[in-house]
Amino acid sequence: MLGIIYKIQSIVQERRRIVDLADGRSLSVPLAWYPRLMYASPTERQNWQLLGDGYAIEWTDLDEHIGIEGLLAGRRSGESQQSLERWLATRSTSAS
Repeated sequence: MLGIIYKIQSIVQERRRIVDLADGRSLSVPLAWYPRLMYASPTERQNWQLLGDGYAIEWTDLDEHIGIEGLLAGRRSGESQQSLERWLATRSTSAS
């Protein structure tokens, strides 16, 4: 078991997401690895929840789910450019 996340904070100026794990480790990953988070507003980035016993983080407003195992392994988002462009177009339309 990887341990439950107990804190997530965003340092927007540095364009990083910091995840603190219950075992004391901290992970720092560029927001660019997760484009939906990069394009999100600060309010959207702060609207997250843990899934299950902390195996993943979910941002329901962004339809983004990031597994802790993936963070630990250094995996970036697997979303295709085409999928991201469709998602961005939907956001533009809904903002109009």
